[in-house]
Amino acid sequence: MVGQPRCIALVGPSQSGKTLLLEALQRRCRSGENHANNGSRSAQAAASRTHAMSMELNLATLHYLDDTFTFIDCPGSREFAHASSAALTTCDAAVVVCEADERRLPALQLVLRELEEQGVPRLLFVNKIDTATQGLRDTLAALQTVSRPPLLMRQIPIWDGGNATGFIDLALERAFVYRNHAPSTIIALPDGELPREKEDRFTLLERLADHDDVLMEQLVTDAEPSRDRIMADLARELRSGQAVSVLIGSALQGNGLTRLLKALRHEAPRLADTRRRLGLPDEGPAVAQVLLTRHSGFGGKVSVARVLNGNFHEGDTVAGAGGVTTRIGGIVPALNPQAERVAIASEGTIASFAKLEGIGTGSRFATDATFTAGASSSLPPVFARTIWVRDRKDDVRLTAALAKLVEEDPSLSVQHRSDPDEIRLLGQGEMHLRVAVERLSERFGVSVDHARPKVAYRETIRETATGHGRLKKQTGGHGQFADVRLSVRPLQRGQGFVFEDAVVGGAVPRKFIPSVEAGARAYIRRGPLGFPVEDIAVTLTDGSAHTVDSSDAAFQGAARLALDEALPAAEPVLLEPVLVVTILNPSASTAKVTGLVTGRRGQILGYDARPDWPGWDVVDALIPEAETSDLIVELRSLTAGIGGFSAHFSHMAELTGPPADAVLHRS
Repeated sequence: MVGQPRCIALVGPSQSGKTLLLEALQRRCRSGENHANNGSRSAQAAASRTHAMSMELNLATLHYLDDTFTFIDCPGSREFAHASSAALTTCDAAVVVCEADERRLPALQLVLRELEEQGVPRLLFVNKIDTATQGLRDTLAALQTVSRPPLLMRQIPIWDGGNATGFIDLALERAFVYRNHAPSTIIALPDGELPREKEDRFTLLERLADHDDVLMEQLVTDAEPSRDRIMADLARELRSGQAVSVLIGSALQGNGLTRLLKALRHEAPRLADTRRRLGLPDEGPAVAQVLLTRHSGFGGKVSVARVLNGNFHEGDTVAGAGGVTTRIGGIVPALNPQAERVAIASEGTIASFAKLEGIGTGSRFATDATFTAGASSSLPPVFARTIWVRDRKDDVRLTAALAKLVEEDPSLSVQHRSDPDEIRLLGQGEMHLRVAVERLSERFGVSVDHARPKVAYRETIRETATGHGRLKKQTGGHGQFADVRLSVRPLQRGQGFVFEDAVVGGAVPRKFIPSVEAGARAYIRRGPLGFPVEDIAVTLTDGSAHTVDSSDAAFQGAARLALDEALPAAEPVLLEPVLVVTILNPSASTAKVTGLVTGRRGQILGYDARPDWPGWDVVDALIPEAETSDLIVELRSLTAGIGGFSAHFSHMAELTGPPADAVLHRS
C-alpha cells in the first residue's frame, strides 16, 4: 500500500445507516480487517443488537486501490455521542450519513455543529436515496438550513417511476445506473436529464467559483473549465471547510459506494493536514491521542490511540496531561487484537497501547510533554441513579470498578454522598447508565442494583417557640444534672444555623455553653419531620447547673430535650431543593417543553431563540430537584431524542400539600 492510512469518521443521527454503510464498504472492498473496542467486538455487537443501537466506536480498515482507510463508525444516539468526541479530533475527515427527511434535521444539526466547532473536514452522504419521497433540490435546501458552510450538490438522481435508478455526477458530467451490491455502470446522459444537469452543474461551479477567481472568469466568459480544476477545487473546499460536498446512495442496496470511495481517495485530507489543524508540527516528538480506553480482567488497561506524529516503540516513556509520565507496556495492532505484539506504532496508524496509566480517553501523550493536551470536555450529566452492590463482599471492588468505568467513559461520573448516604452514578441518559451497569457486571464482575437518587430534603420552622429541657439522673456516686431553656426562631433561606447565648447572671456556667450548642447541632441533624433542620436560630435564655453533677454530656442531653419540645411547636415545614434548569430544544418542541416544565411543578423563567442555532430555543426554568430525576427521558421523547438540559442548585423552597405528605409518608 502507498502512503499513510487515512482515518475517516462515519457520523450522523441515530438510525441513519452508518453501520450499514461501513458493512457495505467492507463488502465492496473485499479486503481489510475490522475491529470493535479492542477485542470486544462480539460483546459489543451483542449489546448493540440487544439495545438496537450502536454504543461504542467500531473500527475497520479497508484497502481501496492503492489507498488504505481506517473507518470509525460513531454512535448516533445522543446518549453515546461522547464516544465519538475524542475520535473526531484525530480523524482526517468525516462522512456525515443523513437522510432526505426534514424530521431528522435537528439531530443532523447537532452532528454538523460539533464537526464545525472542531474544524473537521466533512462531506455528506444522503443515504436511503432509493426510498426518498422528495426531490433532491428540496432536500438540499432543507439540509442547508442546518449547515453553516454552503452545500455542494455533486450528484443528482435519475428517477424512473418514482425510484432512483442511477445518478449523474455533475463534476464528471457522467451518468451511472445503479447495480445493487456492485459498482454502478456508466451510461449515456439521458436526453431528458440534460436541462436539469446543465442547471445543477452551473450551480455547483458557481459555488466553487466563490473561492476560485480563474474559475469565475471562465464561467463569465462561457469557457469550459477543465475537469482537473473542478476536482482540485472540490478537494480544496473539503479540506478548508469552506463548502461541503453532498453525495447520494443507498447503504442497504450498496449504491453510490464507489463514488464515495473515490471522493475520499482523491479529496480527503491526509495526516499532514490534520496535524496543521491540531497545531502540531510536521517534525518533532512522537504524539498520539487516545480514542478509547478499555480494562480487562486479564490484560489490564489498554488505550487505543491514533499516532499523529512520529513513531512509538514498546518501552518508550511518554508524558500525558498534567505532568503524568508512564511507560508503554506493549503495542498491539488495534485492528487485530489477537496478533502478537509489535515493536513499533507508526505514524498515522491506530494501535493499542498497554498500561498507559494516568492517560485517559481523549488525552494526548507524547515523548515530549510540550505536545500533550487534556482530555476532551464531556457533556454535563443529565441522569443519575443510586447504586449499591448486591453482595456485600463486593463493596471494596465497587470503588475500583467504578474508577475504571469512568476512565473508559469520561462522560460518566460518580458521587459519594453523605447526606443522603448513597453512591450516585451519573451519565447521559437512562440507556447510558443501563449499559454502564451491565459493564460493571460483565467486565468487572460487580453486580449492582440501582434506584432513583434520594432528594436532600430539609426542614425549617415558621414561628418562634420555646422549650425547656431538664436532665436529672442519680445512679450512685456522681449523677447527671443540667437545666436548659431555649428559644428558636426562623432565619432567612440560606442562613443555616445560628446559636446565640443570652444567659445573664451566670445561670449556666460558661464552660457548659459550648455543650448546649453541641447538643443543639446534634439534634438538628434529624428534626421532627425526619430531616436535617436549617435556617434557624437557637438562643440559650436560661438554665441552671449543679456544682457536682453537671457535665458536658448532661447539658448536651438537656439541649436536645429542650429542642424536642420547641421545634414541634414552631410550625416545622419541609424544604426541597430547587434547580435552575436550562433546556435546549428544537423550536417546534418548545410548547411541549414548557408544558413538561409546568407539569413537573416548574416555573418558566423565560425562553428565547438559541443564539446562532437556527430552529432551536432555550427555555430557562426553576424545577424542584425531585422532578428532574427522569426529566431527560421525557424531554428526549418530546424532541425526537435530541433535547438536552443543564442544571444547578438555586435555593431551598417550602414543600406543602400532597407532595409534602407523600415525602413524609415515604420517610
